[in-house]
Amino acid sequence: MPYDADVAALVRPFLEGQSGVEEKRMFGGVVFMLQDHMCVGVWKHWVILRLGAAAAGEALALPTIEECDITGRPMAGWVMLDPDRLDDPAELAAWVELAADFVRTLPPKPAKKKASKSRRTND
Repeated sequence: MPYDADVAALVRPFLEGQSGVEEKRMFGGVVFMLQDHMCVGVWKHWVILRLGAAAAGEALALPTIEECDITGRPMAGWVMLDPDRLDDPAELAAWVELAADFVRTLPPKPAKKKASKSRRTND
C-alpha cells in the first residue's frame, strides 16, 4: 500500500517554509527532511515522528501511539501516530513541532564528497 497523500497533505503545512526542509520519497512513503535529517514521514496512513529516545518512550505510554516498525525492525527514537489522532490540527502541529525540535538538536551531517573522476591512461 502506498502512502496516503491526504495524510501527507495534513503534515506538509506544518513544515513548509521552514529553513532546511526537503520532502523525499522513501520506504514506500514520504519523508520530510530537516537539515538533512529525517524528521517526520507518512507511511501508509500513519504519521511517523522522530522524537529521540526519551520523548519516544514517553509518547509510547499514550494511547494510539505505536513503536515505529516499518521495516520489520523497530526504529529507536521513532513513533507512529495513529490516524485517529489526525483529526485535531493543533495536536498534529504539536507532534510535528516536537519532532522538529528534536531534529534541530542533532549535529549537522558531514558534507557529501563529490565523486572524483577517474583518469584513464592509454598505455
